[in-house]
Amino acid sequence: MTVLSRILLFFPTLVLGLAGAALIYFAHAPTPFSFLLILWVLYGFPVLVYRLHQWRYPIPEGISYFQEQVYNPWWGSHQIQQIYIAIPVLEAVLRLIPGAFSGWLRLWGAKIGHHVYWTPGLEIADRGLLVIGDRVVIGHRVGIYAHVIKPRRQNLMLYVKKVRIGDDVFVGAGSQMAPGVVIYAGSYLPVLTQLHPNQRVKSCAD
Repeated sequence: MTVLSRILLFFPTLVLGLAGAALIYFAHAPTPFSFLLILWVLYGFPVLVYRLHQWRYPIPEGISYFQEQVYNPWWGSHQIQQIYIAIPVLEAVLRLIPGAFSGWLRLWGAKIGHHVYWTPGLEIADRGLLVIGDRVVIGHRVGIYAHVIKPRRQNLMLYVKKVRIGDDVFVGAGSQMAPGVVIYAGSYLPVLTQLHPNQRVKSCAD
């Protein structure tokens, strides 16, 4: 693990510390500025750091290994997003506001179409590695993961690839999507569908 990898391990702790300080400041001086400062720490600061990180260390798609003595960009990006995985309510609130969550994902670099419906119980591991079309419905407790890690040859293999969902797709509750999954326009995924890496789903009309 490189020095940068070790430093970014503490990024979620940094965000929590800054959020705590912002809350204390708001309690002592409850002004619009102090309230916006809390929002900036929880939502603006991580996105800014992620975009700077992505500019300097873009995440390559494909296979890499953790025990190599080189910095792994995906690892750093994962630590920056960790706060939202550990405290899902931060993003669940955004999904209650029409259009807010789609805009949020676009800030991370995802390509999100119009009129996408997100249920509050969703889990996304890699916010910048999504391509989603128009009029898509994402059901309750759906998981979208653009990476997978598995032991291989006394090492840990990482596979990263964008998840792509076409227009007019319905994703049933509890479905799971792995890296490289492609769901073509007009497809319907039943409840608890499990899609493996690079699996492609065509619409019923095809």
